Amino acid sequence: MDFILALIALIILLPLLLIVAILIKLDSKGPVFYTQLRPGKNQKVFKVYKFRTMVQGADKYQKVGVEVRKDDNRITSLGRFLRRFKIDELPQLINILKGDMSIVGPRPSLPEYLEQYEKWELDRFLVRPGLTGLAQINGNIYLNRKEKSAYDIRYVKEMSFFLDIKIIIKTVLIVLFGEDKFVNKTDAELSKKEYY
Repeated sequence: MDFILALIALIILLPLLLIVAILIKLDSKGPVFYTQLRPGKNQKVFKVYKFRTMVQGADKYQKVGVEVRKDDNRITSLGRFLRRFKIDELPQLINILKGDMSIVGPRPSLPEYLEQYEKWELDRFLVRPGLTGLAQINGNIYLNRKEKSAYDIRYVKEMSFFLDIKIIIKTVLIVLFGEDKFVNKTDAELSKKEYY
């Protein structure tokens, strides 16, 4: 199902993806795509694809464990728009076709986080990482690493077709209305108490 849905989405979105690629080239110097190695299922490392939203070389100044905020001055003018509507993540449909990712699952984390993860957090690697996930619909950048991990482990333990559908629908709402409208601190606290 992941493969079929990703293929259909890529075919439908191909004109948009081509337009975005052209606009990125016109907006700032650097490549169209940003690639990064990420640990996936069973911690197998794969290359994740994104549209570039920051100035070239911006990752040299990124601190481990610190989220990129929307007011970060390294983000390009077009990049702010792409990030707001999650368009920068669409190239990961290729990762889904390759079998590295699923549509729903824990977001692929940075390799540097592996040293920071506590034992209970490693269960996030029992499934393929996703284009969207439970943490992404409950606050995402407003959550710290352990809060995200609590949502990820909860997803791994409770995953089902209907939960995936709920996450996909809520993801669409977040894209339309913004992430800040869906911060769920109460639920995050409950997850924290259960998992760490």
